[in-house]
Amino acid sequence: MAAVEQQLSEPTAHENRFGIKSKRAGGADERLASTGWFTKLVQRPEAGAAGGLVATIIIFALLPGASNLFSLQGSMTFLTLSAELGIIATAAALLIIAGEFDLSVGSMIGFAGVVIGLTVREFGFPLWGGIASAFAVAILVGYLNGLIVVKTRLPSFIVTLASLFILRGLSIALTRAITGRTQIPYILQDVPDPWTASLFNGHIFTGFFQWMADQGWIAARSDGVPFVTGIPASIVWWIGITVVAGYVLTQTRYGNWIFATGGDQDVARNVGVPVGRVKISLFICTACAATLLATIQVMEAGSADTTRGLLKEFEAIIGAVIGGVLLTGGYGTVYGVLFGSLIFGLVQMGIFYTGIDTDWFKVFLGLVILAAVLVNTAIRTRALGGGRGR
Repeated sequence: MAAVEQQLSEPTAHENRFGIKSKRAGGADERLASTGWFTKLVQRPEAGAAGGLVATIIIFALLPGASNLFSLQGSMTFLTLSAELGIIATAAALLIIAGEFDLSVGSMIGFAGVVIGLTVREFGFPLWGGIASAFAVAILVGYLNGLIVVKTRLPSFIVTLASLFILRGLSIALTRAITGRTQIPYILQDVPDPWTASLFNGHIFTGFFQWMADQGWIAARSDGVPFVTGIPASIVWWIGITVVAGYVLTQTRYGNWIFATGGDQDVARNVGVPVGRVKISLFICTACAATLLATIQVMEAGSADTTRGLLKEFEAIIGAVIGGVLLTGGYGTVYGVLFGSLIFGLVQMGIFYTGIDTDWFKVFLGLVILAAVLVNTAIRTRALGGGRGR
């Protein structure tokens, strides 16, 4: 009996002299536990979008018409569609990470195209001057949107919704008042500036693609010119914007400011983050991204149309959400937006090439959005440790 009492009175290896157990008694501290590479991988914001892209590729690869979809010509087509979305979705993602929205992106696309058309065809500006005018207008619009949001503290949803209608109305009213119609054709006709046009509508590696056609490796027309003459400029712009935005977001102090602003702007302001300037600059970025896409479209079609960009603001948000950006702000990555844009373009062209009724595209897109939100929320909860103890 005395031996038992002595054993109970003496501290064990996992207790101190006061009888308090150390954490080792219940297992090692979970904060010090090693995390496997796979766990780290799936906890990244772009993990859900990357997995969705792989699943989408597999699904369409098993359907009829996959050979045409994944041919060089088919691949370049859906990559071009992805690029057009990715340009505006990348800028939208940065703004959403900072906790704000810009619903005027679609109308800005139409308005920027009208500015280019009117300045070049009606006012005699050189092509580069018309494009510069459009970007100047975009900077002004983005600045006003951001300034109103910052100064009035109104929801950006309301402010940019008003801009959506104002810009669309100005596009139609000004074009009709000056030209008598809602389209501005022949913008590139008799404009001696092929270099500027090729900067937004040209191709790179044309010599390499022609060499592959001469070798019989890719399809060519009867005159020997390949069906795919090179990589379109829109894809180059998209990749360049993604790389720059990714570097800024993850490797610079400004990127930290974006995350801090979206996480908690009051706390960010208290520690010295210029929240107002960050938001205004990001609104300018979304407007300029819309103008870049408008310029690419004008250079491709040679005309401007007041209806261009319709619903593009929602597609930009969709690309960001699918890519792992949370609508609540403070969390996301632009590389996930790249995957989300690829999913969008692949599905849109995949439905066409495989012969599926295109009426189902919106249904599929809605399901993808819902799945992306659920997956991204679950990944974020797990990454931040919010699911412990449940």
